[in-house]
Amino acid sequence: MTVVFLHAFPLDERMWEPQLDVVPDAVTPRLYGRGRTMDAWAESIAGEVDGELVLVGASMGGYCALALARRAPDRVRALLLAGSRPDADSDERRAGRAKTIELIRDGGPDALWRDMVPKLFADPGVADERLLYRDPDGLVDAVEAIRDRADSTDVARRLGDRLTFVVGEHDPFVSAGDLRDYDTHTTAGSGHLPNLERSVEFNAQLEKLVAHV
Repeated sequence: MTVVFLHAFPLDERMWEPQLDVVPDAVTPRLYGRGRTMDAWAESIAGEVDGELVLVGASMGGYCALALARRAPDRVRALLLAGSRPDADSDERRAGRAKTIELIRDGGPDALWRDMVPKLFADPGVADERLLYRDPDGLVDAVEAIRDRADSTDVARRLGDRLTFVVGEHDPFVSAGDLRDYDTHTTAGSGHLPNLERSVEFNAQLEKLVAHV
């Protein structure tokens, strides 16, 4: 069994460093550059990692995890998803993606970072700019893959008790109410990325998950 950490946008795989104390042999792939769609990313990861999988995804990484679970359901032992949701983008969220793409093209990764920090973290003081992925084209491709991903509600329902969501108390993108049909845990004092902002609490949830699969 392999634990696979799938990172959030606009960060890269280094965002999982606080979790490697719990699962030091986890696989932490970089998602950028694996194609133009979430399904292409999932196919790439499935071909790169053998055997049964425990998927831990944050935001964008959670969408990739659900795409992988759709592709290879028999290989997935459990999923722990933070700041993710199973449904596809609404028209309003798709419009927001267009604005994000425009921001990246006009101002580059630095402008994106300034815009996203208060959305990603309840306490912007914990934001670490070194974790930012800095290739503009890769960032635009990622936004498009997020925007165009398939609805995974059916996948989430079939996973049943193999699927757990973690939501930051102050996450502006997804709430516990949005996920009321699933096993959901709220992390107090956290924004969109509880694994970074409340790593002790997140790691306790992760450790519990790994111990029971």
